[in-house]
Amino acid sequence: MRWLITGAGGMLAADVHDRTVLTGEPVLALGRGELDLRDRRAVREFVSAYRPRVVINCAAWTAVDEAETHEAEALAINGHAVRWLAEACDLAGARLLHVSTDYVFDGAARVPYREDSPTGPVSAYGRTKLAGERAALEHGHYVVRSAWMYGASGANFVRTMIRLAGERPAVDVVDDQRGQPTWTADLADYLVRLAQSDLPPGVYHGTSTGEATWCEFAKEIFTLLGADPGRVRPVPSTAYPRPARRPANSVLAHTRWEPIRHWKAALHAAWPVMRGPVMSGGRAGADPQCSVA
Repeated sequence: MRWLITGAGGMLAADVHDRTVLTGEPVLALGRGELDLRDRRAVREFVSAYRPRVVINCAAWTAVDEAETHEAEALAINGHAVRWLAEACDLAGARLLHVSTDYVFDGAARVPYREDSPTGPVSAYGRTKLAGERAALEHGHYVVRSAWMYGASGANFVRTMIRLAGERPAVDVVDDQRGQPTWTADLADYLVRLAQSDLPPGVYHGTSTGEATWCEFAKEIFTLLGADPGRVRPVPSTAYPRPARRPANSVLAHTRWEPIRHWKAALHAAWPVMRGPVMSGGRAGADPQCSVA
């Protein structure tokens, strides 16, 4: 099996690359400098020449607020580029796994969203990611939704909380949005195993089990630091208005395949890595939900 990973400059792609290397099979990870996914012809020619068996698309426009005023640019990466990849994979006989997001939902549900729950994004970012999902599915490929990701490479909520715990006496964190903190190393393993499986194409949910608010997530991080979790103070989302609406409920159900482990177990396993220096070669569109006091 020959693997191709797109979005090589990102946090998730770094872990996907590390995980695919363990298969002992040929792996190529490309960033925008090597392949501009917005170029339909370039995508088709490259995939045709390399002939991967699996393409894992980690490339994305992740600047959620900026997408509100740059939706066309976000759509070029999150929507059109996925279609070009799907078309190229069809011609090459490759399997495409496209990574998507909880933002395709409106967040108003009181129960976890199933893989077949109706979508209804409330932000430009969510609309562009939904366009990418539709493109992948129309061509008979795989969509893996994830959320609240953190990892060893790049900026993310865990690293922000570690830094703030050492800088501020108190941290105010949003407590009315619920989701599933997900370690990118766990998601990378999920993606590789899905690619190697006989499961049919369609939508899958690649998030940790359990759920928490951003505030509860932050308190667990402070606890692992040996800091007083009482220094994390809950506030409503309205205290920090943002250009893009965030889903109040980002909890995803896992009805089509086995779930990833509980978010607390994952955070504890990731802790030695997260406490260390930022790994090179990764970046993330961090979506911090906090303010310091």
